[in-house]
Amino acid sequence: MNSGFLDKLIERIGRVRPQDLESYLTRLADEKGFLETIFNAIHEGVIVTDLQGRVSYLNRGACELLGLDRELSMDRPVRECLRGIAWEQLLGLGKVVSRDVEVFYPQHRFLNFYVEPMFLEKPSAKHLAGGFEREPVGFAVILRDITEHRRSTEETIHSERLSALTLLAAGVAHEIGNPLNSLNIHMQLLERKLRRLPEDSRGDLQDLLAVAKGEVERLDAIVQQFLGAIRPAHLEVGLENINSLISESVEFLSPEISDREVQVEQRLRKDLPLAVVDKTQIKQAFFNIIKNAVQAMRRGGVLRIESELENPYIRITFLDTGGGIAAANMSKIFEPYFTTKQTGSGLGLLIVRRIVREHGGEIDLVSHDGQGLEFTVRLPLRDQRARLLPPSA
Repeated sequence: MNSGFLDKLIERIGRVRPQDLESYLTRLADEKGFLETIFNAIHEGVIVTDLQGRVSYLNRGACELLGLDRELSMDRPVRECLRGIAWEQLLGLGKVVSRDVEVFYPQHRFLNFYVEPMFLEKPSAKHLAGGFEREPVGFAVILRDITEHRRSTEETIHSERLSALTLLAAGVAHEIGNPLNSLNIHMQLLERKLRRLPEDSRGDLQDLLAVAKGEVERLDAIVQQFLGAIRPAHLEVGLENINSLISESVEFLSPEISDREVQVEQRLRKDLPLAVVDKTQIKQAFFNIIKNAVQAMRRGGVLRIESELENPYIRITFLDTGGGIAAANMSKIFEPYFTTKQTGSGLGLLIVRRIVREHGGEIDLVSHDGQGLEFTVRLPLRDQRARLLPPSA
């Protein structure tokens, strides 16, 4: 609002004629509407509160970021607009505060909120020579969406971690793989010598040897799974029917699905175009997702699998009726060895993400707290990986 106009109006308020009052009020309303138009045009959220933390103004950006209704939010405590934050402590500090916060409604976002006390300058009664003093009147809260910046930072950190893990994997494969091969060879030699002994004297030794062989095989499987989770793989792509790959993955897991009495509903769009994918790896990704979903549900659960065209992608959604994932664990589920199950390597979803990313695809996760997990995979119809162009003539 034009501060000069407002100051002059305040100075002349005692001399304003009744016939001029309507003109002044109209101009004030126009300037208020002009300011609201400006505040509603910016993407950042703006919330103004009084000294008690009750909302006296919020713009359209704040309503969209927090899923608020403007009329219903006015005069309410700010803690009810953005829950989970100790606003009384922050506002009571009386100084500028900046924090990052993760919100899950109406969308999963990361926000930075910036709180600054507001003061009103008024003539000081303490100074005979005039002067002004600052009187606190409330707080201004600025909300900024930092989701893309944070995700970009996390992607960079994740890439650096994978690079370090890849180097570690090469060392693991060399340092553990060779001794495992040697152990396997020597146990085969022991097994041959045991066969030459009388049958009544080799029973216990055969049992011990079988246990040792099983442990060596288990260790080798762990090493191979670790390498498969982080090591880039060469894609053998071709035109494939995604619906067929889904059905084959379900069929492969049918014994476990039946054993847990889980019902699988396949709602697959019949006219999906063929996609350029590596058949074996995509089936591995679907296998891991379905297996995780089945193990997350109690007996009698339902897993719904949907496929849909979302040009230029094919969208595959896996929706289970398990317990979902706690908000605190949402950012950890793709980390190596993180698992919420009593048994499991914690590498299954890491493998899924590697496969989907190498195809140029995307993954979305939505946890319906206590009601299940919605796992969405988007695979491009065409090969979107980067290719090295031949040198120009």
